[in-house]
Amino acid sequence: KAAKTLQQRTGCQLGAEIWLDKRLPMGGGLGGGSSDAATTLVALNQLWNTGLSSSELAEIGLSLGADVPVFINGFAAFAEGVGEKLVNVEPNQPWYLVLIPEVHVSTAEIFQDPDLPRNTAKVSLDALMSSEWKNDCQALVAKRHPQVAKTLDWLLEYAPSRMTGTGACVFGQFEQEQHAKDVLAKLPSSIQGFVAKGTNKSPLMLRLAQC
Repeated sequence: KAAKTLQQRTGCQLGAEIWLDKRLPMGGGLGGGSSDAATTLVALNQLWNTGLSSSELAEIGLSLGADVPVFINGFAAFAEGVGEKLVNVEPNQPWYLVLIPEVHVSTAEIFQDPDLPRNTAKVSLDALMSSEWKNDCQALVAKRHPQVAKTLDWLLEYAPSRMTGTGACVFGQFEQEQHAKDVLAKLPSSIQGFVAKGTNKSPLMLRLAQC
């Protein structure tokens, strides 16, 4: 869909064969699909020489999903609006242990749930970067999906546990890679997980800089 949308916008008649090695879970709240769409737009814009700017690609990306522009931007960012107003930021880049409960969470269903808080005060960038982050979706998803609540509780024994986006994945932050791996090794068989390094610049941007 991303490739065809770029063709339609630019009138490009070129094509591409695209393979996707899906590793991130569906319904995990990790932005895997949005990242795939963004990578497709950025890569084909380069390969097809369609010459669109990042802001033009982000406009196309927004039509595909609210999270696509931040991945096109390629930098850690503070997002406003529906995800299209971005300010680049440089948070710490620790190690993360990401856990995958055996459940698929629908973002649309969570956003439409009447119990989701609607009156949370807007948080400024300075306040966000200097205080503990909060996810309004976490309590609701944990209530609707016991697997998420159970995973949050398990990880809490080793690190502050939080949910990604609208879930279902749960993560903990670690300063040392080995510490994260040690906790991963203790996972019960009913939960899957992986360790990842935080980064403020996407691998795609680094790859394009080499071209």
